[in-house]
Amino acid sequence: MCRPSKGTTKVADVPRNFGHPGILRFMSPRAKGEAGEETPRRPVTSTRPALPREFIAQHKQRRIMDALAELTAEQGYEATKISDIVKRAGVARKTLYDNFEGKEEVFLAAFDSARDELLRRVEEGGADADGDWQGRVEGGLAAFLGFVAEQPTVARMCMIEALSATPTATKRYEDAVDAFVELTRKALPDDDRLPDTIAETLVGGVAWIVYQQIRRGETERAEDLLPELSEFMMAPYLASA
Repeated sequence: MCRPSKGTTKVADVPRNFGHPGILRFMSPRAKGEAGEETPRRPVTSTRPALPREFIAQHKQRRIMDALAELTAEQGYEATKISDIVKRAGVARKTLYDNFEGKEEVFLAAFDSARDELLRRVEEGGADADGDWQGRVEGGLAAFLGFVAEQPTVARMCMIEALSATPTATKRYEDAVDAFVELTRKALPDDDRLPDTIAETLVGGVAWIVYQQIRRGETERAEDLLPELSEFMMAPYLASA
């Protein structure tokens, strides 16, 4: 019988536990894979936090109100249907009724939101005038006209459609005008020689001129009215000085 040459490994010398899991701990990950054992994988987890339910609900409400503002600007309040609103907003009909009682409540919510934002801007615009009444008037007017130019669909909804949409909407419009009258009184100087209704007259005149601008389809150019309207509001006080 031939004797194995020096350096040749006998079958009997091969360890009986070759391939036993214990030996795999000495092998590289690649070698382990080749040996048939899969490398453990870490579970993939998402690091993106879930949005709060309140935020999601407010976002849907905003989309519904924006959709109504766009539609009323395009076709009027009366012609706008619930089906139009949910389609434009990209929400289900149930979602609309989960948040609003119907079309009128959507309109009123959109109107109130715009009114509050506009009042805030006008008040801030007048407050930046360092105590000068002429600067307060011009700053408030600039803020008002800037809002109208930036948001033509909302401006049309508030200043045209609100006048005829529903009796409640008309009352909201009148209350909003009263709020702007109060802001105007605070901005203007006291002058006993002028009638008590001067603030109402000036606010009404400004609203009428802007109303006509919107009706002509020139809402985006509302800021061009600033010099004319500033002179209109200041003229009675400058003439009596």
